[in-house]
Amino acid sequence: MGDQVNRGTNRRRRTTISEGGGSNSKQTNASKVNGTAGEKPAPCTIRRAETPVNSSNGKAAREGKVHELPTTTRQEWRRHNHSSDRLCCHVLQESLLSSASGYSNYRGILNWCVVMLVLSNARLFLENLIKYGILVDPIQVVSLFLKDPYSWPAACLIIISNLFIMAALHTERRLALGSISESTGTFLHSVNLATMLCFPSATVLLLHSITPVGAVYSLGVYTVLFLKIFSYRDVNLWCRQIRQAKAKKMSRSNSCPSVEYSNRSAVRSHVSYPGNLSHRDMYYFVFAPTLCYELNFPRSPRIRKRFLLRRLFEMLFLMQLLVGLIQQWMVPTVQNSMKPFREMDFSRMMERLLKLAVPNHLIWLIFFYWFFHSTLNFLAELLQFGDREFYRDWWNSETVSYFWANWNIPVHKWCLRHFYKPMLKKGVNKLLAQTAVFLVSAFFHEYLVSVPLKMFRLSFMGMMTQIPLAWFTSNFLHGNYGNAMVWISLIIGQPVAVLMYVHDYYVIHYSSTNGD
Repeated sequence: MGDQVNRGTNRRRRTTISEGGGSNSKQTNASKVNGTAGEKPAPCTIRRAETPVNSSNGKAAREGKVHELPTTTRQEWRRHNHSSDRLCCHVLQESLLSSASGYSNYRGILNWCVVMLVLSNARLFLENLIKYGILVDPIQVVSLFLKDPYSWPAACLIIISNLFIMAALHTERRLALGSISESTGTFLHSVNLATMLCFPSATVLLLHSITPVGAVYSLGVYTVLFLKIFSYRDVNLWCRQIRQAKAKKMSRSNSCPSVEYSNRSAVRSHVSYPGNLSHRDMYYFVFAPTLCYELNFPRSPRIRKRFLLRRLFEMLFLMQLLVGLIQQWMVPTVQNSMKPFREMDFSRMMERLLKLAVPNHLIWLIFFYWFFHSTLNFLAELLQFGDREFYRDWWNSETVSYFWANWNIPVHKWCLRHFYKPMLKKGVNKLLAQTAVFLVSAFFHEYLVSVPLKMFRLSFMGMMTQIPLAWFTSNFLHGNYGNAMVWISLIIGQPVAVLMYVHDYYVIHYSSTNGD
């Protein structure tokens, strides 16, 4: 039986190696070996290129086939194959860069792009050093936060934010005890949330001792607390609704334990409402790297000290790198862009815009890694917070909508949970709900940019332009073209906003003093 299989295998191999080479393949092989001139060589047949096998299994299979052949047959096959290779050197195949070839290993081209990027930016860096010298000044960073070393208005604003946190906690405690009604609790929460947005912005606008950088930092803290407390209020309201539904089926003593007893049991691994209404639980949520509240967050089993130290090193190093790039590269470019804007020289404006695009985008990418990876992972590891999905693969975005939904996962989760889905449940149209989400995002961008700079210009309209851009990329651009459009909007759109705001800020605050 084994001999029949081997003979069948040999017959199939000789047939595939030389098709149409005569009826007697043994005579043909003998004439080729002995060099008989009277025999014609076997004609070349069109062969297709086989799919390359890069695994060890394919090599073993090929070696196994050769090992199955007898010694004489193997020698005949090698001599015949050698003669065929000399006569036929072409196969039916596509070029590697053609899409039909199925080739996808472009690692060398990617390395080439990285090398070219490093060399081009190294040239720009050397040109900047030769032209401006070393502009990095760590002392100047302190002046960005403080005008007067004895006056710390931004820090005082952040300390005062604890009053709003305590107001939200005690309001929820009163609601859990039933001492105030739901309508009263809603009113108190509304006043507390509105004051959280109005009080710091009014302080920034009226207090001249606060710097723009300090104002951005303090308003950013208040914005995060606003979103957290909004989520805290919603989740506790849902817990009360669930408790009221259960209260119809069981006794009140089992379904509604007192707040004092629940606070004593809040140290357990599993917390139930109203046992979550404690200072420990509240401040854990305040410092946790999330905007959506839960009674029981996923927790990691332990703190990995090496992971924590790596993230801390990245935070410190990247912060220094960001400050150095801004002072050395971005500030001179922005300052040199003021004259073309004053003279309305569009060609020079475009040149300055493209020159600013490279450092601005590089700084944005470093900031993204510093904040969403290093800083948030550091906080999560320190607090043993288990959910580490702070971003997704936004760099593969083929639409603007996909980018906004994946580059900032904490904000995206908050918008879905507390704004978008509740609107859909109330019967609001899906397109109208998406537009409302963009409006909320545009409002907070305006709040974080225009209020610290004390001028109201383009941030709101810049965010609203994302709506038609998202529609255009979703309907007309797909694949690589859509991804390229997303990258172009990121690289070009941000420098335009930076130049516009810096120009207006310079005109408002410095043109009168300089006599321009």
